[in-house]
Amino acid sequence: MSDFAMTIGGDSIAAADSFGVINPANGDVFAHAPECTTHQLDAAFDSAAMAQRHWKLDEGLRRQTLLDMADALFASAGELAAILTAEQGKPLAEANIEVFASAIWCQYFANLETPPHIIQDDAEAFVEVIRRPVGVVAAITPWNFPLTLAFWKVAPALLAGNTMVLKPSPYTPLTTLKVGELLRDVMPPGVLNVVSGGDQLGAWMTAHPVPNKVSFTGSIETGKLVAQSAAPDLKRVTLELGGNDPAIVLDDADPAVVSRAIFAAAFANNGQVCSAVKRVYVPESLYADVVEGLTAQAAAVKVGDGTDADSRLGPINNAPQFERVKELVADALANGARATTGGKAMDRPGYFFEPTILTDIHDGTRIVDEEQFGPALPVVAYRDIDDVVERANSTHFGLSGSVWGTDADRAAEVASRLECGTAWVNTHLALAPQQPFGGFKWSGMGVENGPWGLAEFTEVQALHRSKSSDGLNLSISSIYS
Repeated sequence: MSDFAMTIGGDSIAAADSFGVINPANGDVFAHAPECTTHQLDAAFDSAAMAQRHWKLDEGLRRQTLLDMADALFASAGELAAILTAEQGKPLAEANIEVFASAIWCQYFANLETPPHIIQDDAEAFVEVIRRPVGVVAAITPWNFPLTLAFWKVAPALLAGNTMVLKPSPYTPLTTLKVGELLRDVMPPGVLNVVSGGDQLGAWMTAHPVPNKVSFTGSIETGKLVAQSAAPDLKRVTLELGGNDPAIVLDDADPAVVSRAIFAAAFANNGQVCSAVKRVYVPESLYADVVEGLTAQAAAVKVGDGTDADSRLGPINNAPQFERVKELVADALANGARATTGGKAMDRPGYFFEPTILTDIHDGTRIVDEEQFGPALPVVAYRDIDDVVERANSTHFGLSGSVWGTDADRAAEVASRLECGTAWVNTHLALAPQQPFGGFKWSGMGVENGPWGLAEFTEVQALHRSKSSDGLNLSISSIYS
């Protein structure tokens, strides 16, 4: 891999220190990323603040720039996907899809209509509700989808007239740094600055006096720290945090169909998706058949290096997450659960773990109650639908969930009772740029995507123009008319 640099004020910026980036397929350091200093972070935020003065004034430029960004991403998809697979581990085909999705998000927001909202237009006044940019945004992104989740923030923030300083995870900084390089000639200097570093850099960003908003995707624990750090300055905050998504199979479901679909939704990106299926509830009458179907899928799936064309699942991204998955599976097995397939790390270099289906397991087991974020799926039996909905909701998590059955209306009624930001019926992980995404409870604050996600990067301003000749038309009757 070639050298990687930060992008600050439209310039390529190196750093005195760097940190190693590990290829999770073999556990070896294969590249280095710059360690941003406090002075360089100051320069990035100052550049963003300076650029925002002009960027916010030209909506046409912002929309065209987003389209140009999409073109640049499409044109460089092969190069970016190779870097992404090397640092994240996902199969190369999925890395390409992630680059394409990032470009599609840019195109969507470039073309998103933002009609005026007029609330009064009469003899007394013309009153319009206007969305103004918040200013400079600090964005911090995770390691599971480094590009896609970055552009969930970048595209709406830039359209709204904000500028940004973007920090990727230290586990996967390289693709984002490369995107910063590719986009230097596409947008005015300072509009998008990309810095890299460890967790301390994220703490500096959230406490920095320049940004007016922090948009963070990551763990619940870190999200709480972000909110705490942003509070003294009353920074606006959007937090997209963890999930422990339930999939509830109804008694009229086809076991063969749901086992294939649920496996795909649970093991996407090797289980490293915040809104993936994390626990499955199956009626006792279908339990054996659904377990058999899930087991067959897990036993047959090809696990390997993301550069191998036939690999469907890659490694877990990093050593701490690898150890966590091992710990949760071992805890389940020690407490009476049974692995119908998998159950242990693979005997090879890198962070590979066997796709695992856990049965004879119940609520109260850690891997059912916590977010595993890896290739291990607990399957829990139930008898009563009201009871299982209550069990599904009895958690601090509330990101998403799904209900499966041949009677779609019945399934939709059950799904409507789930306490989560997205409730799917006979599908899961169906995400789109126009569809809002966010969490209830500890799974987040605010939403991303669609016009709702765009609104998160704005402040509301009421522009009231009096039509009275003397400007003294304020009265109780006018207020309540």
